[in-house]
Amino acid sequence: QVQLRESGGGLVQAGASLRLSCVASGRALSAYAMGWFRQAPGKEREFVAAISQSGGGIYATDSVKGRFTVSRDNAQNTVYLQMNSLKPEDTAVYYCSAANRATVSSGSYFYWGQGTQVTVSS
Repeated sequence: QVQLRESGGGLVQAGASLRLSCVASGRALSAYAMGWFRQAPGKEREFVAAISQSGGGIYATDSVKGRFTVSRDNAQNTVYLQMNSLKPEDTAVYYCSAANRATVSSGSYFYWGQGTQVTVSS
């Protein structure tokens, strides 16, 4: 069993940056590919980015390419989502998740954190 805990969310103005962290406990994070998803009010959960166990194979949905970067530190059991040039449409609850391989499909992820709220004001 793996527990994931996100942190780093908050209320910021458009154009600001945030770095989300996801810390794993219970098992080494290095065993898993990690994904970030987000869910805005009234909308379905949306894939944001994923990173393979070795740090390669990074994917980013078109809406965040060039602004968001996913990375990991297996020694710290932590995965990060650096978010720059934030826009109001980035407002959502952000979740980290673990899977056997990096993929855009939420159904492939079997461990999920509780989420952290990101709110971007205009």
